Amino acid sequence: MLTFVGLGLFDVRDISVKGLDAVRRADAVYLEAYTSRLMGSSVDEMEQVFGKEIRLLGREDVEQHPDAVIDRARDGDVVFLTGGDPMVSTTHADLRIRAAEAGVPTVIVHASSIQSAVCGLSGLQNYRFGKSCSVPFPAAGWFPTTPLATVRANLDCGLHTLVYLDIQPDRYMRVPEAVGLLEEMAEATGQPAPDLYVGIARAGSESPVVAAGTADRLKAFDFGPPLHILIVPADLHPVEREYLETFAGL
Repeated sequence: MLTFVGLGLFDVRDISVKGLDAVRRADAVYLEAYTSRLMGSSVDEMEQVFGKEIRLLGREDVEQHPDAVIDRARDGDVVFLTGGDPMVSTTHADLRIRAAEAGVPTVIVHASSIQSAVCGLSGLQNYRFGKSCSVPFPAAGWFPTTPLATVRANLDCGLHTLVYLDIQPDRYMRVPEAVGLLEEMAEATGQPAPDLYVGIARAGSESPVVAAGTADRLKAFDFGPPLHILIVPADLHPVEREYLETFAGL
């Protein structure tokens, strides 16, 4: 049995009782830590609370070489931990398909996700979000502009855009940097830059930070430590505007 367990948004306390039960009865526990991170808890703390050894998996372990996880799940109970909700990332869906093809039964234990948390923190209505996108760190000779194209397409349809920010082993993209990159994309492509942004830091913690405003305001705003995420809103409903004025300083 392979059980996908979501860890939630911020720290070890976010796991559900059902998820904790699955971890504690598992024969082996793996943690995928490349699509999201629990910034409020270390792996050592999770091992102490869960009472289990946790084996870390990199992107290649999950996407290219998942046989070790699947083979272990043939003969025992295996838990695959992820930040947020397990099936938000397509790489997890692919692993579940591979397990099914190998004859391994699977179960999902859901948890809080940034996709729903941003609605509560920003007040932006969940049914008004279009396709999401990710802003990666640029590299030498590589500066993709597709994130801005996604944002512009959503804006043309009156839809908000959830913009995921790059996570790498040694650095985390922050809202001011992401806003600056979107502005660079606009300059490079001749497309208009967004007029309004909403930045969120440390969703799920006891002190999340939410700020809304122009590019200049958010680039100068101190959001504090990661994880950060960005929203580009479309035209605001009156209730959305009032919410952002009340809770995000719009």
